[in-house]
Amino acid sequence: MKWIIFIFFLPICVAGQPNCNVFLYNKDTAQYNACKSVESVPYYQYTRNYQEKFDKALEICPYFAFAYSAKSTAYLKSGDFLTWKYLIDKAVQFDSIYLDYRAWCRYQFFRDYKGAIADIELLERRKKTKEIGYSAGGEYHLLVAKAMCYSALNQKNKAIEILEDLFSDSTYQAGLFDYYQLAVSYFQIKDYDKAWKYCLEQSKVNNLAENKYYMARISKIKGNTQEYLSLKEESILLYKKEKYMFDPYTEHFNKVYLDTIEKL
Repeated sequence: MKWIIFIFFLPICVAGQPNCNVFLYNKDTAQYNACKSVESVPYYQYTRNYQEKFDKALEICPYFAFAYSAKSTAYLKSGDFLTWKYLIDKAVQFDSIYLDYRAWCRYQFFRDYKGAIADIELLERRKKTKEIGYSAGGEYHLLVAKAMCYSALNQKNKAIEILEDLFSDSTYQAGLFDYYQLAVSYFQIKDYDKAWKYCLEQSKVNNLAENKYYMARISKIKGNTQEYLSLKEESILLYKKEKYMFDPYTEHFNKVYLDTIEKL
């Protein structure tokens, strides 16, 4: 059931081709014509033809945000981050729908924690609700991303406050790694009882090698030798079964590798 929910969220996180008729309805013929010109682009995003197609759309309408966003993706994936930043900033300038995507990318690809926090907090002010969106892949609510940014800036208590507040909302359904991130923050401030509590919650949602690793660490600290050894072995087995945090582009926050687990 959890996996179905996250697949469901994915299209919401990534802004696709807009409905051109919306621009026509709003009597914005420039955006309508620009939108229609790229309604079906047959070219691969890395090709010159693809980029030129969107350049022509921007000649028709210089404030067509979708074109800037569409052009930016190839630069992000190819590592030209300066051009990506220029283009995605233009997209956000003309349409705030791209703000959540920029926030996540600032966190995921650049570890620009302060910049990501600034974008997420701007979203919160504009929307005046916790429903501010998810990461591009749907794994994290952006408030969880905000908490991870504060944690990375060594503001662990702030991270805990954000997550506890989010989880206290009965309408919120925890993501695949949410409880783990909160557990690690509690572990890092040496509140091992709370860390253990959220490790148990994480096990119910998504049983991860990393999660069992932290449970093993807590047991070792508390002197529960047999429990520590059992949890360490379970963590190793889960890792070998590929039950661990994985992202095809970057490393998950608080990722733990097999070598680290084996040395515990």
